[in-house]
Formats: sequence, structure tokens, C-alpha cells
Amino acid sequence: MRAKKTAIVTGAARGIGLATTKLFLEDGWRVALVDRDGDELTKASADLGPDALALHFDISFPDQVESMMAHTLAWSDRLDALINNAGVADFGPIEGTDFEKWRTVMATNLDGVFLCSQAAIPVLKKTQGCIVNIASISGLRASTLRVAYGASKAGVIHLTKQQAAELGEFGVRANCVCPGPVRTKLAMAVHTPEIIAAYHDAIPLNRYGSEAEIGQVITFLCSDAASYVTGQIIAADGGFESTGVGLPALRA
Repeated sequence: MRAKKTAIVTGAARGIGLATTKLFLEDGWRVALVDRDGDELTKASADLGPDALALHFDISFPDQVESMMAHTLAWSDRLDALINNAGVADFGPIEGTDFEKWRTVMATNLDGVFLCSQAAIPVLKKTQGCIVNIASISGLRASTLRVAYGASKAGVIHLTKQQAAELGEFGVRANCVCPGPVRTKLAMAVHTPEIIAAYHDAIPLNRYGSEAEIGQVITFLCSDAASYVTGQIIAADGGFESTGVGLPALRA
């Protein structure tokens, strides 16, 4: 029997990461779910079945990334896709972003992507697998209150291109998905009606995206249907990136 393909999804306890995990499982993959929130990870993975492995690690620490990879390979003995989804946000003006806040964002959003990718590359070469990095439209263009977040995601975008350039000769593909506004529980809790209305006005599709819609793009990039796609930056944003910069409602 052919061994099942295996993916690592970081930041998998909720949101886009969890939605992507479920889509992989539906497609017959095995998935190692990685998250630093142990309680949420336990809840999220409880009903996913034997093809899901919950791993409580913080990908901003090199030693924990090494342990993540060791546990995954001990469980599955292969890796076909790495989804670098884990991320944190700290929104605020440039003058109000101290170095500790800056480093906290960079440690997960950029350092974590680098560390996980570096650990996965030797295994992905064996399977001619792929990397999908999750950035943001905030990495494609400047916006309000996103100095650390936007800079970290812009770094992820360039890192993706670097990965594609260096790893293509080994048959390893690397692509990047840049979500726009997504209808997560967190977003709906913190976005005021004014902000929601402003987003709807600025997005050509006139709505937020869903977690599953972003997940569908990610799983496509990991599928055989995308076998000639690498080095690409895909904005899954309802057209938002094409329409302008910044929302007045977000400056308040």
C-alpha cells in the first residue's frame, strides 16, 4: 500500500491552520498539527482521528522546531508538505512599537518560517515535497498600524522566492499565500461595525473570506495539480490588494 502523504501545519489549533488541516485529512493526508497553545490544540485535535498528530511546540525556538520535526518523522517517516501558518499580530503606530513588540512579531512570523523550513528541507528533498508560507496582503503593500506585522510578512514573501530559487533543482516547490480579511472569530470580535463596513466597501467581492477558502488555496498548492507552480505569491483576498491602500476606519 502506498504510504499516505504527510503535512506539517503550524498554527493549527484554530483558524486557517485548523481549516487547512481538515481539508488535508479529507484528501487522505496525514497531518501533524503544531501549536504553542496546548489547550486549544488538544481541543482542536480531539476528533480528527488517527491521521492527525497534535504537537505542542513553539516554532520561534530552534530546539522546539527540531523536536517538532523529530516527532513528526517518528510518527510518519516522511514529509510531503510544510505549511508555515503560525503567526502573531501586534498592530500599532511606528512610534508606539517598541523593540520588544517588534521582536515578538518577527520571532514567530519570520524566524519561525525560516527555522521550520530549514528543518524540513532535507526531508522534503526526499519526497520532492513543497512549502507553503502564509503571509498577508499586509506584506504586499503598506497599511495602517502594521509596521512589525507588515514587515514580517514582506520578509516571508521574499523568503518564499528565495526558497523557490534554491530548491527548485531538487524538485521542491515553494509558494506563498497572502490572505486578505478573513472571517475568523478573533476578527469578528475586534472589528467594529465601521471597520467591517469599510472592508466590505474596499473588497471587490464585498465580503470577508472564510478560513476554508484560504485552506483550499493552500491544499491546491500542495497537490499534483500545482506541480509546475513555484515561487508564486497568491493573494487570496477577494480582490482587496488591487483596490487601494489603507482604510480610514482603521486609523481611529
